Amino acid sequence: MNIKMQNMSAMDRIKAPISDELNYFEGYFHGVMKTEVPLLNVVMKYLLRRKGKQMRPMLVFLSAKLAGKPGPSTYTAAALIEILHTATLVHDDVVDESYERRGFFSINAIWKSKVAVLLGDYLLSQGLLLAMKNKEYELLNLATDAVKEIVEGELMQIRNARKMKINEDEYFEIIRKKTATLIACCSACGAKSVGLDDTAVEAWKNFGEWVGIAFQIKDDLLDYQVNNLTGKPSGNDLKDKKLTLPLIHALEQASPENRRDILHLMRSSNRRKTKFDTVMAFIRAHEGLTYSEVKMNSYAEQAQSFLNSYPDSDVKTALKEFITYTITRNK
Repeated sequence: MNIKMQNMSAMDRIKAPISDELNYFEGYFHGVMKTEVPLLNVVMKYLLRRKGKQMRPMLVFLSAKLAGKPGPSTYTAAALIEILHTATLVHDDVVDESYERRGFFSINAIWKSKVAVLLGDYLLSQGLLLAMKNKEYELLNLATDAVKEIVEGELMQIRNARKMKINEDEYFEIIRKKTATLIACCSACGAKSVGLDDTAVEAWKNFGEWVGIAFQIKDDLLDYQVNNLTGKPSGNDLKDKKLTLPLIHALEQASPENRRDILHLMRSSNRRKTKFDTVMAFIRAHEGLTYSEVKMNSYAEQAQSFLNSYPDSDVKTALKEFITYTITRNK
């Protein structure tokens, strides 16, 4: 790696081999999102101004470029997935009654839930129409299957949060559906967009799923990480009574009596700091964080190994760094 690359941020290094594709995609995506409905246009502009890192389009382009040569289908795939992802986020904020997203007010915080739900519906239909207009039926099949699995995963998580009972296998099934399936869709659609056959597309889908599972475990771990601004972990999952891998593992290792006490505390409406401290001490005592990190690294290593079958290139290096970023990010 040359000195110039070393001085770049991890995200800039990842983007470097696909900078031309991303620059073109920026204008392409704005065009796809444009609408003549005044209210929708205002909301769309707000969404576009506060877009995130666009990791999913990046993964589409990186996968496509390592597997072949990106073309019009690749741009359709990236736009389709980004639209569907945005729709799920808008709906998530309504379901979770969340009024903040990425440090900005959420759509439902500004325009209320009715507009947010309708916007999410509009985005879903816009994504479907984009694929139909370009006759990208195979991409549409991959994307709609991913959306179905996301909804199933969300409903499974809601059910388990209510009954406060989940084992490790159920946890991995939930995060596979809820998070990993859309990331798997990115790599699969990238591969499909450059003409790979079904067997190769399935292999790329598995790659994305491993990255996605590692990504979600990292999210779970970040919930226990000390926040630089507040000086304490957010503990949002515990506040929302979500059982994630660190706690699930600790519960499976604990004695029946200890497990019963922790679950009783989790079910209680007590939101004081002492509750969080007690649960954290329990997780540490049963090595829940360490176990989760090992699992996360295992999935990341599987994804890295998949890339070894491809010859060395700047795109392959960027994809490997994409995986590393997934498990080392701090937010």
